[in-house]
Amino acid sequence: MALWVLAGLALLGASVAVAITVGPADLRVGEVGSVVAAHLGGDPGASGVSPIRDGIVWNLRLPRTLLAAVCGAGLAVCGVVMQSLLRNPLADPFVLGVSSGASTGAVLVVVLGVGGGVLSVTGGAFLGAVASFALVLLLSHTLGGSTDRVVLAGVAAMQLFSALTSFVVMTAADAETTRGVLFWLLGSLGGAGWGDVRVCLAVLVAVLFVCGGHARTLDAFAFGEDAAASLGVAVTRTRTVLLCATALLTAALVSAAGAIGFVGLVLPHAARALVGPGHARLLPVSALAGAVFLVWADTLARTVLAPQEVPVGVVTSLVGVPAFVLVLYRTRGTR
Repeated sequence: MALWVLAGLALLGASVAVAITVGPADLRVGEVGSVVAAHLGGDPGASGVSPIRDGIVWNLRLPRTLLAAVCGAGLAVCGVVMQSLLRNPLADPFVLGVSSGASTGAVLVVVLGVGGGVLSVTGGAFLGAVASFALVLLLSHTLGGSTDRVVLAGVAAMQLFSALTSFVVMTAADAETTRGVLFWLLGSLGGAGWGDVRVCLAVLVAVLFVCGGHARTLDAFAFGEDAAASLGVAVTRTRTVLLCATALLTAALVSAAGAIGFVGLVLPHAARALVGPGHARLLPVSALAGAVFLVWADTLARTVLAPQEVPVGVVTSLVGVPAFVLVLYRTRGTR
């Protein structure tokens, strides 16, 4: 596993460094390194590059690229955990309706002005995501709390909040606002800042710590809830803790970057093909694979039709659909 992690870290570092150089400004990897070293050393003027180029690297491209890496890693980790807990290979971070709830929260702030100017779009999205997940927990608990009930409650919440979002946009938003909201709903890292990076990274580290501590438990869940219970696992409590952790992470990521699909669905399967089903290996490798994937997906999103930007969720879907079909065929061939 150590070899895979080291290789993944090296690939991620190289991807971030190269991705920052891609764009209208003709930057070099050496300039990027000088800017980062100067800022980390507390003397931005020591980078040796012009203030404009320094700003492009430090204020625009670096936080955006790092947020892409954090979001990719987080979505992939959520996908690994949910596919194990729900025993559903098609489960992804949005199956619990978290993305739809976040979208509704953001739309309420942007279109209806909920929060009176105090609540930001990110804050509204986060509160909407938490509300959606709370509804899912309530519904699944009253219906018995089994795995299939959790999934069905998630589907119901997703449809409810999607309908609310569409209703608000269609009845209260003007054309320009509607366009901006729809762009955000498809996933966008264009407004990334250092605050978003810090918050999402902190939540990612905390959730990785929690999920990594339950790696053996997740292995047990792969054999079913009865088998896990026979091995001494507190099934209901463990599932609730891990689902809450992944919902919190998904809410943070969606509130910062919008709804980015297919990362949490495809990358866990690709990682399993590389390192097997053991979660002690699968979690870190999936995180690194998701980070690298979304860094390059976002690079394509902001450059392929420059100066126009494509929502990164569109790119992940265009790449993710054929990749997922390939994963399905490879999996079928090995059975």
